Amino acid sequence: MRLPILILLLFCHSVYADARQIDDYQWEGVDRIVAIGDLHGDYDNYLATLQAAGLVDRKGKWSGGETHLVQTGDIPDRGPDTLKIIEHIRKLAKQAKRKGGRVHLLIGNHEVMNVTGDLRYVHEGEFAAFETRNSAALRDRVFELTMQNLEARDPETLANLPENFREEWNSRHPLGWVEHRQAWDPSWDPKAEYARFVLGNPVAIRINDSLFLHGGISGFYCRNSLASLTEMAHARLQQYDPQAPGILEDAYGPFWYRGLSGVLPHADPETVNAILAHHGVNRIVVGHSPTSGVVWPYFKGKVVVIDTGIAEAYGGYVAYLDIRPDGVFAGYPSGQLPLPEGADDRVAYLEQVIARDPGNPYLRERLARLQQPEIEVVAAEPDGDEAVEEEGAEPVDRTEIPICGTSP
Repeated sequence: MRLPILILLLFCHSVYADARQIDDYQWEGVDRIVAIGDLHGDYDNYLATLQAAGLVDRKGKWSGGETHLVQTGDIPDRGPDTLKIIEHIRKLAKQAKRKGGRVHLLIGNHEVMNVTGDLRYVHEGEFAAFETRNSAALRDRVFELTMQNLEARDPETLANLPENFREEWNSRHPLGWVEHRQAWDPSWDPKAEYARFVLGNPVAIRINDSLFLHGGISGFYCRNSLASLTEMAHARLQQYDPQAPGILEDAYGPFWYRGLSGVLPHADPETVNAILAHHGVNRIVVGHSPTSGVVWPYFKGKVVVIDTGIAEAYGGYVAYLDIRPDGVFAGYPSGQLPLPEGADDRVAYLEQVIARDPGNPYLRERLARLQQPEIEVVAAEPDGDEAVEEEGAEPVDRTEIPICGTSP
């Protein structure tokens, strides 16, 4: 009775013995990969997702063994718990490594926005998390310096400021705002802790036969190496120029592009195939485009979208992707389902997801569209398109997207 167990243990060991890091962006021979999407400052649902995947115990400590966890970016904004998540996931990475696993954190567009000063979606609780007893005095000093600078360069504007200008300024700069900028913006502080955290992470990685990144790869970036994507992004983040943001704000770049995720203009299937061939993978896994509750495959499973809306701001739909030698699975709090590869299998799969979450109206809307395939081909996904309209990158003046080229 003990012999089969011994054989199983030896087999498992041999599988992990093959796991190896090729370079800073590539791993091979990994036995289990779990990928989770956008978290947007929701610590409770972040932890619930890890628990559903069996990666942490009740105390939030790593229990995933040799699993590789990939988080595809967008930890910040829309929720109050960004710092709490970052603090936990840093500790988790150390715990995982001691057990033979790994935690891979990727850069999303909201990490970029926080570093470059686009604070449109920073939750008030994020600023409050930085507040100290010195925050009021620090803010007063920044205001004084702002007024001195304005007086020196534009005294006429200074003289014509409205009487309630200070009140309006304070509302735009709540207590903790200054400390937030000092921590996130390297132009405020070269040692900015969270800017350095972001710069310690890559844009994209390959593990086994899967490519992971936040938004997507368009034809403009089809032939870029994984290293070049990260190098371009890091260089722009370290010396941010709002007049020339490059890859950071390119609507067709890896942080913002949604053409792989059912949003118009859709990526050409030839582009998808070219990306897969260039990186030697079978699938591309992305976040960024909310699906409202379902891990969703496109291009016959060659693209998998995992931004299910984990954060309460997007519905609180806990889910994850699980990639193992025995298949690719979508994980939900109630259990796992095999992820469909063929387009014809998606209806049955979605019906099973709906049965597990019958109160989710977005899934029923998706099913209705799916049962009329001509609609899905010509129309953007409504739940994803809303996010594009709200926070889309600046449109790029390009009349035609190449099937597969290189970034400028």
